[in-house]
Amino acid sequence: MDLYREGGKRFLDVLMSSIALLVLLPVSIAVALIVKIAGGKGPVFFTQVRIGRDRQPFKLYKFRSMVQDASSLGSGVTSSRDKRITGIGRILRKTKLDELPQLLNVLLGDMSIVGPRPEIETFIDKYPDDYTVILQVKPGLTDYATLKYRNEEEILSQYEDAEEAYVRLILPDKISLGKKYIEDMGFILDMKIIIKSVVEVIRV
Repeated sequence: MDLYREGGKRFLDVLMSSIALLVLLPVSIAVALIVKIAGGKGPVFFTQVRIGRDRQPFKLYKFRSMVQDASSLGSGVTSSRDKRITGIGRILRKTKLDELPQLLNVLLGDMSIVGPRPEIETFIDKYPDDYTVILQVKPGLTDYATLKYRNEEEILSQYEDAEEAYVRLILPDKISLGKKYIEDMGFILDMKIIIKSVVEVIRV
């Protein structure tokens, strides 16, 4: 377990992200072209500062799925009925194709393939003690919470105030699942989560 945490996990991250970036390069190019053509005015990529291991900030990369300057036009939380989402953006978010650029975050060492999803500082500051534990590890592309809240945006669409519902109802559960992942972390578990995550994407 310790050997995996100290070096094996990073080796797996570099190996898998490198392979995935190469294999999915044609898909990424196609998505970038579609965003440029059909995504309305704005850049192909969306970047946002998230908080990583040991509270170190980093730039998280995504394909843009919302209108330009969406961060300044509304909440930091998105529901499925959010009007800031572009037409093509809804497809990208549903299929998780918008998150492909985060493989670069993994390769760069900002993130891991498996780990608690990275949050913005505003939300972390609401649960500082809990995040002292969670930020002992790198944030990831997928984990227990990612699988459980596969349809998070649809869940949040049921509430008038999506951000308040996220902070009060969903985030505490994500924190609990993040802590559980840290306790359970290991090679076999990571492979199981990766396989389940890929299956969920394929099933869309």
